[in-house]
Amino acid sequence: MIEILSPTQIERARVTGRLVGNTLHTLKSQSQVGTNLLELDEWAKKMIHDAGATSCYVDYAPSFGSGPFGHYLCTAVNDAVLHGMPHDYALENGDLVTLDLAVKKDGVASDAAISFIVGTKRAPEDEAMITATEEALAAAIKAARPGARLGDLSSVIGKSLTDAGYLINMEYGGHGIGSTMHQDPHVANNGRPGRGYKLRPGLLLALEPWVMQDTDQLITDPRDGWTLRSATGARTAHSEHTIAITDDGAEILTLPR
Repeated sequence: MIEILSPTQIERARVTGRLVGNTLHTLKSQSQVGTNLLELDEWAKKMIHDAGATSCYVDYAPSFGSGPFGHYLCTAVNDAVLHGMPHDYALENGDLVTLDLAVKKDGVASDAAISFIVGTKRAPEDEAMITATEEALAAAIKAARPGARLGDLSSVIGKSLTDAGYLINMEYGGHGIGSTMHQDPHVANNGRPGRGYKLRPGLLLALEPWVMQDTDQLITDPRDGWTLRSATGARTAHSEHTIAITDDGAEILTLPR
């Protein structure tokens, strides 16, 4: 089912989105050389609870995961790209980190992800990959408006990423969001314009372009049954925002403010 939110729910979504954006912004600033991924997870837990919100991840147990996720934050480092389970690892200079956070407050969820480099060691190819996902996300948001089709968004994401030289994995992409974290419709990171569901005001979408440096193939880390890594060990990047379709276009809900 595709959920269309009421104006009251959209206002609640703005509050939840702001919480997600601000929390990620704070966690990024706290991600220094030597910071442990488990520390980041604990800080996320505190900020979520202090805001009177709940985590969408702790009890999340879909078919593709190994039991309940059990943490408040996804922490993907270097060759990890999606569903990164926090573990006892201290960040090193030059690590490429993705933090992905989804919370629910007052009955509405929001979801966002950011990628960044820790410390002073910055590889140009890492920076270029992060930029590519951010630009693809911006292009999709610009294309999102009432009357547009899901395929329009998928198409601009795919063109942006392929023009930047990356292969695209079609197993995981964006999704509807609202009273629950993952809903229909699925938003693939590549597609044909003019196809699919027609966007309408009140629809919330989590758009999330992600890429791997030299492959489109994933493997699941056998140690935790959750973390998805590039099959070649190459680095990865992932950018995500939750947006609301409005009468005037798309409103980004998960910007830090």
